[in-house]
Amino acid sequence: MQNVLIVGAGTGGLIILDLLQNLDFMNVKAIIDTDERAPGITRAKELGIHYGSDWKVHLSPNIHIVFDVSGNEAVFAELLKARSNHTVLIPDSVANLLVRLLEENDTYTKRIRAEVHKQRMVFDSVDEGMIGINKHGKVDFFNNSAARMTGTSIEDAIGKKITDVVPTSRLTHVFDSGRSELNKELVLQNGLKIVTSRYPLHDHKGKIVGAFAVFKDMTEVLALAEEITDLKKVQTMLEAIIHSSDDAISVVDENGNGILVNPAYTRITGLTADEVIGKPAAVDISEGESIHMKVLKTRQPVRGVNMRVGENNNEVIVNVAPIIVDRQVRGSVGVIHDITEMRNLMNELDRARTIIRKLESTYTFDDVYGKSTDIEIAIEQAKLAARNSIPVLLRGEAGSGKELFAHAIHSESEQKFGKFVRVNCTNHPVNLEAELFGNLDDTNTNNLNDSLFMQSKNGTLFLDEISDMPLEVQEKVLIYLREGIIYPYGNDDPIRLPVRIIAASSKNLEKAMHDGTFLEDLYYLLNRISIQIPSLRSRKEDIPVIVENILIKLNQEFGMNVKGISKEAQNFLKRFDWPGNVRELENVLSRAMIYSNQGKTILELEDVTKSLFTENHAAEDSVLPEKSTLASIMDDYEKTILETALRENDGNKSTTANRLGISLRSLYYKLEKFNLV
Repeated sequence: MQNVLIVGAGTGGLIILDLLQNLDFMNVKAIIDTDERAPGITRAKELGIHYGSDWKVHLSPNIHIVFDVSGNEAVFAELLKARSNHTVLIPDSVANLLVRLLEENDTYTKRIRAEVHKQRMVFDSVDEGMIGINKHGKVDFFNNSAARMTGTSIEDAIGKKITDVVPTSRLTHVFDSGRSELNKELVLQNGLKIVTSRYPLHDHKGKIVGAFAVFKDMTEVLALAEEITDLKKVQTMLEAIIHSSDDAISVVDENGNGILVNPAYTRITGLTADEVIGKPAAVDISEGESIHMKVLKTRQPVRGVNMRVGENNNEVIVNVAPIIVDRQVRGSVGVIHDITEMRNLMNELDRARTIIRKLESTYTFDDVYGKSTDIEIAIEQAKLAARNSIPVLLRGEAGSGKELFAHAIHSESEQKFGKFVRVNCTNHPVNLEAELFGNLDDTNTNNLNDSLFMQSKNGTLFLDEISDMPLEVQEKVLIYLREGIIYPYGNDDPIRLPVRIIAASSKNLEKAMHDGTFLEDLYYLLNRISIQIPSLRSRKEDIPVIVENILIKLNQEFGMNVKGISKEAQNFLKRFDWPGNVRELENVLSRAMIYSNQGKTILELEDVTKSLFTENHAAEDSVLPEKSTLASIMDDYEKTILETALRENDGNKSTTANRLGISLRSLYYKLEKFNLV
C-alpha cells in the first residue's frame, strides 16, 4: 500500500484524488491547499480524508509519493528539500501528464467494455445457441440460448472442455481439420435434437485459433419448414379467421394504401373493399388523423384511440400495430371496435346488476360512486365498521346516501345472510314500540314473530332518523344495546336476540341531547363508530360519475336510452349547491328524462334547467317582473320551493320539514301563508 500526499486541491488535485480513490494499492493520507473552498478540499471532506493548509504537518516518513499540483515552483523546491529519501516527489508537469494518460486510458477502457457489452447483448438476445472453443478445446464463449438448450449454465460451461459440456460435439474435429460443417443434425445429452453449423476461427494471420458452433432447436426448424410448405393453407385459414371476426380489420401496405378489409369493416364503416383497397389509409376517416400513417412513421403500436369513421360517422376505438418483417415495416394492421355495441352491452350488464340488487334488496360499496377524499374516507370507515358487529351511527344531510351506506355495511358484514330491515322513525306508527319489539294482544296471542327485531334476527336493523324516536322507545333500544335483550310491549319476559343495529340521523343529535329529546347514554353507545356522509355540494367533482350511474338506473326504469349529458349541462350541475344531495340530483335527472324529446340520447343544458327551475323562476331570468318588490319576489320563490319539496316527498309534511331544515310547526305556518294546506 502506497501512502500519498497531494499538495494543491484545484482541478488537477481533484482529478488525482478521484483517480487514486479507485486504486486499491493507493492510500491518500491528506490533500493540502491554502484555499479551504478548493474543489479538492470539498471532495476530501465528503470522503473523510484529512485536509489542511500546511503540507509540513502531513509530510511524515511514511509518505511514499507526493503529488505537487500547486503550480508554485517555490513550493516544489521546499518539498524537494523536506521529503524523505524514499519519498517520490512528482512535479506538477508530470502529474498533469499522468492525469491525461489515466483519463485517456479510462476512456478507452470504458469504450472497449461498452462494445464488448453490446456484442454480448446481441449474442444473448438471439434464439440460436452459440458455443466457441479455444485451441485447447475449452469453452470460451457460451450464450444464453446455448445454456437454455444444453441445460448447462454459462458459469458452469466457461473454461470446461467442450466434450464435458456437449459430449457429442465435433468442434475439436473442426479445429483440427480446419473445415466447416454446415447444417448437421445432433442430439444433445438431454435428448434435444438440434441442427448445427460449425466453423474454424482464424486470426489476422490466417492461423486457426479456435472453433465456433451455431445451432437451433430442430423443433423450431421443422415447424418453420412445415409453415413454409403449408403457407397457402395457412394464408387461407388466416383470411377465413379475419373475415369471420366481428371486429373490423383493416390492413395497409408500407405506403399506407389499403390491401385488406373484412366484412365487419364494411358493416361498421359503410365502405366496401373496392372503396378502400388501393386507396390511402385516411379514406375511411371522418374525424382525426390516420392512425395507420402514424404507426408506419413511428414503427410503434397505437392503442385505444377514439375516432369517427365512415359515412355514418360512427364512433369507434381503434388499435393499430405495425407489420415488421426482417426488421422492415411492411405495413400495419388495425382492429376497430364499435363503441355503440360495447356501450349497449355495458348498459345491459348494469341493468342486469340493478335488477339483481333489487331482487336481493341490498346494495354494496360498489354502488357508492365517487373518488373525492371525503367520500373515500367515509367508505373506508364503513368498511371498517362492516368487519365487526358493534352499533354504527351514520350522519349526514337528507338525501346524502345514509341508507345506501347502511345497506353496504350489511352486505359486507357477518349479518349479510340475514335480513336488512329499515325503520323510518320519522313516519313511525302510533305504537312504534310494539312494531319494534312485538306485543301480546288482548287474546294473549303472541305476535312476537311479526316484530321488526324478530324479522332482523341474525341480520341488520336500520333505524333511520333515530332522533325522531320517542324517548320510551329509545330507552328500550338502549337496553338492547347494553344487554342484547328485548322486552316485548306489555311483557316483562326478556328475549335475547342477535341483531346488528345501524342508526342514522340528519339532525343535530348533540342539540337534541341538550334539549332532552335524545338519551345521552344512547348517543354515546351509538357514537362508538360514527360515519359522516359528505353532502353532494362538498364533493362536486363526483357529479359526473354519479350522473353516469343514475342514468343507467333511470334508463332501466323508464325504458329509455339516455347515454349522458352535455358538457354545458354537466358544468351547470356542478355550479348548483344541491341542498337535497344525491336524491335531489336523481329527481332532477328523472324529470329531465321524462320531459325530454322521445329518442333523445344526450340531455342538454335546457333539459336540466327546465327540470330544476320553474318557468317563472328560471336560472337564466334576469329581468324583474313589473310592479314587483323584493318581498313579493322572495315570497313567490319560497312558495315554489315549498311546492317542489312537497311534491318530491309525496306530500309527507314531516319529511318535507326535515328536507328543508325547518320545524314541522314552521312548515305548517308557511303552508297556511301560501294557501298550500
